[in-house]
Amino acid sequence: MFKKIINKKILKLAYDLSNYGIKKKSKYTSNLKNKKCGDKIKVELQIKNKKIINMCYETESCILCQASASLLSKRVKNTPIKDLDKILKSRSFENLMSKKYLPRRDCIMLPYNALKKAL
Repeated sequence: MFKKIINKKILKLAYDLSNYGIKKKSKYTSNLKNKKCGDKIKVELQIKNKKIINMCYETESCILCQASASLLSKRVKNTPIKDLDKILKSRSFENLMSKKYLPRRDCIMLPYNALKKAL
């Protein structure tokens, strides 16, 4: 039943932990908690010349928040800070932002909100 609720692409993203783990090497950090469901995220950014070079994260969250954090951490690499909003409009986020998961929008947006807070 679980597989019917969550898309396989989302599961694959959530299980990709290539950017998981805070390095404690940057002053650009933030912690956020979703007050509706209790999801938590910590974000750490490396920034150079007004570009995000790297994003690391740690979560205690649902699968949608984990997938969003994983996807975001990959997409923000070498992205100018001024272009961050374009990432949410990319095809990569279409699956996460579909009508099916609209009630969980706060979970999906938590990593992005934490990233913005870290700046």
